[in-house]
Amino acid sequence: MKRVFSGIQPSGEIHIGNYLGAIKNWIALGERLGKDAIFAIVDYHAITQAYDPALLARRTFEAALANIAAGLDPERVILFVQSQVPEHTELAWVFTTQTPVGDLTRMTQYKDKAARQSFVGAGLLMYPVLQAADILLYKADTVPVGEDQLQHIELTREIARRFNARFGATFPEPQAQLNKDAPRVPGIDGKAKMSKSVGNTIGILEAPDAIWEKLRTAPTDPARVRRSDPGEPTRCLIWRYHTYFSPAPLVREVIEPECRRAGIGCVECKRMLFDSMMKELGPIQERAAELRARPERVSEALEAGREQAAAIAEPVMEEVREKIGLLRPGARPWKPAG
Repeated sequence: MKRVFSGIQPSGEIHIGNYLGAIKNWIALGERLGKDAIFAIVDYHAITQAYDPALLARRTFEAALANIAAGLDPERVILFVQSQVPEHTELAWVFTTQTPVGDLTRMTQYKDKAARQSFVGAGLLMYPVLQAADILLYKADTVPVGEDQLQHIELTREIARRFNARFGATFPEPQAQLNKDAPRVPGIDGKAKMSKSVGNTIGILEAPDAIWEKLRTAPTDPARVRRSDPGEPTRCLIWRYHTYFSPAPLVREVIEPECRRAGIGCVECKRMLFDSMMKELGPIQERAAELRARPERVSEALEAGREQAAAIAEPVMEEVREKIGLLRPGARPWKPAG
């Protein structure tokens, strides 16, 4: 692993699925790789579906603030906003000319999202091409992603392979890196992966009372109709969340055996989970409050990240322009007569 790239959409509040599945891994990668750990708030991706223009800039800023509050150090890694580095969209256009339409229409995420929308913009179809540009613009060889993004990373590899074959060796074929601890965090509804588009999230900066209310009404083991009914923890959403937030001895020695023998009720189990969650989320929320009181710290971090990202992106894009044959400013691609 030499360089990693990953992004997060500002399409809503940053939730515990983002935190467990991405941000905690980003923090660890930053400790290991420093400035070769590159992370973006991918706002252009957020506009491929219905959104409120009045909220986009605010959500972009809040996404950066939440990442920093969660522990991502902008002095150690590169953290920036995608739209502020124009080479992302320029390279994406180049890649669209090298990507078969059939490859895009076969993307599972495209088909799933398109089926839920009355209006399907071309941006949704081209989403994975822009994602490939995000990654390859920095010549990243590793991409931390969730399981649902594996097909997109394979397409990124194919785009790199096709470009290299036609224009000469330029891009690596990046590998996906799955988070083995939390590859697919379930939503609070217990029905699907936690997702902003589904609306089944718990925000990492959400008020404690709101978090408790979501936990209080969350589904549990269907076998436990009464408090005296024994349960099977592995079928329970709350048990899954315990494995993410509660100390392993508590899960192993208390939650699992007491649930199985009906020694604790579901509400008590939820209260224990809430306490564990707030021990981890509480300090994040405190740091977020401090950043909101001094928003210039976030703005300065994003500007520094933009400069660092641009310093990598600009020469890569110049290399691409030359290889695909564009006329460069001041160039004379012919020999003078005589």
